[in-house]
Amino acid sequence: MRLLSPSTPPPRFPSPGPKPPTSAATALSASSSYFSLRLRRARAAAAAGAAAAGGPERDGGRFEREAMGGAFDRGLAEIAKKVPLFEPATDGELAAAAGERPLLINLELWLYRVKVHTRKFEFPEAEKLLDKCISFWPEDGRPYVALGKLYSKQSRYDKARAVYERGCQATQGENPYIWQCWAVLESKGGNIRRARELFDAATVADAKHIAAWHGWAILEIKQGNIKKARNLLGKALKYCGGNEYIYQTLALLEAKAERFEQARTLFQQATQSNPKSCASWLAWAQVEMRAGNNTMARKLFEKSVQASPKNRFSWHVWALFEANEGNIDKARKLLKIGHAVNPRDPVILQSLALLEYNYSSANVARVLFRKASQIDPRHQPVWIAWGWMEWKEGNARTARALYQRALSVNSTNECAARCLQAWGVLEQRAGNYTAAKRLLRSSLSINSQSEVTWMTWAALEEEQGDPVRAEEIRNLYFQQRIEVVDDASWVMGFLDIIDPALDSVKKLLNLDQPFGQVRQDTVKSTTQPSPPTARISAAEESSEPSATGVTSSLSSNDANNSSSEATETQGSDFNLDGFIKKRLGLDPAELDAVLEGSDPRGVVSQRKRRLPRKPLPLLPIP
Repeated sequence: MRLLSPSTPPPRFPSPGPKPPTSAATALSASSSYFSLRLRRARAAAAAGAAAAGGPERDGGRFEREAMGGAFDRGLAEIAKKVPLFEPATDGELAAAAGERPLLINLELWLYRVKVHTRKFEFPEAEKLLDKCISFWPEDGRPYVALGKLYSKQSRYDKARAVYERGCQATQGENPYIWQCWAVLESKGGNIRRARELFDAATVADAKHIAAWHGWAILEIKQGNIKKARNLLGKALKYCGGNEYIYQTLALLEAKAERFEQARTLFQQATQSNPKSCASWLAWAQVEMRAGNNTMARKLFEKSVQASPKNRFSWHVWALFEANEGNIDKARKLLKIGHAVNPRDPVILQSLALLEYNYSSANVARVLFRKASQIDPRHQPVWIAWGWMEWKEGNARTARALYQRALSVNSTNECAARCLQAWGVLEQRAGNYTAAKRLLRSSLSINSQSEVTWMTWAALEEEQGDPVRAEEIRNLYFQQRIEVVDDASWVMGFLDIIDPALDSVKKLLNLDQPFGQVRQDTVKSTTQPSPPTARISAAEESSEPSATGVTSSLSSNDANNSSSEATETQGSDFNLDGFIKKRLGLDPAELDAVLEGSDPRGVVSQRKRRLPRKPLPLLPIP
């Protein structure tokens, strides 16, 4: 009997040669998966047999035989327990565990994880990741910058300095970002000389690092060295080219010196450099407010909200402008829109509360003040404004408690100086002259340049019948105040090659006067504390997309408007209701419902809530 036909060739069996080598990790994982699979099947069969027989008591011999037969499986199970079946570890973590340098992509991933941990206030986890980044990539400057900022957020300034110093040594002084961040840290700490040295080192490391030139110029502006600041800004423009922030800063410097034509030219260059910059439109609008061109200012405010519909400063400052012009309903509407798109901002609620107090009722204002204080209990201006309102309402005891609450947050900053001045006026009106003098002196120890506080103290001495002492106080103020003398000669032939940015529109333009209130020129007006309003910071303003054209709709006739046109309220073709419906999805008729329905506790809990972690994927059972 033939098993194979003659025509069919016999099959070729593989020779017992050497097999291709397999990796140990693959074999180990395969064996562990096989062991665990056999163990699960054996246990399932034993459980099914026991259930069918009514329990382990019945057919004990069979159960014992299966137990003896599964001894091999139990031994394999003990081995499988020591082998991890699934670990979601990345290649970078495996390489780090093995002592090898991971791929560069892992640095980007870890830096992203640091941002996520920082946003969730998980500082220890972020610090561990940054330490790993520095240990594997000591030549990269980004982990040093991120770790220094992380320490600064926790007020661990000594460790931040140490990190920056170690980063400069590791990068051999060629990373300008580390020098610049270190300089900003020293500038905030008041070490001006050291900050100048560090800014200089940053510009030496990279002459095209515009943030270093700009930060150094801002430092000189704060110190009153205007010529030095302009020189630095000119170098920034020379090495780095045009920049929106540089043109914006120069424009604000020109507006400070009341050279409005030059300021307009620079603002046009800033908006041409970046039409989507909300900060440039907003700063330009505030300059036109000061110049009295209200029609042009209103158009610029419209440009700012179109450039960044969710920017809280745009809605806030525009609302203050409309309130100052007497358009109370429009101002109230703008503040409600700002709160709807920024429910976590207490400053908008503070201004809305002051507006309701001036034109509605104190009870409505109290509700808004309470909401604002619940959103951010550490925001001092809210407590100060609330205390001012209660003092105006005759509730001196409540006002003292609110002032004390504001000082418990911080007793050494500018807000504390204003709080002490307002509290001093309260005690003066109550007849507690000793306490009033002590509070005013404490305010001047924090801010010795406050004219309001000096004149309030002088008025207090006159009220007590000591005009000689009052005159001494006035002379002392004029002797110690700091005046910045500006020079206009730099404008000739230098306007087209300049470039810087600045951190506070308020400090350069003195736009912190509350709405509906004239500048305090008399002694009587200076003895009353003014309701605190929001401070606008150009550095904090975000530039979000969707800006319209540059300045095509802003004709030159608007720039040359007379002062009489400042008092006119002309109609605008900007459809506010249609804009918020289309861009923000807000119904104008439901703004009051949104304001009343907003729960501050929900806002706070949403802020502190952590993002849910995704569950790890499960391996399919073969």
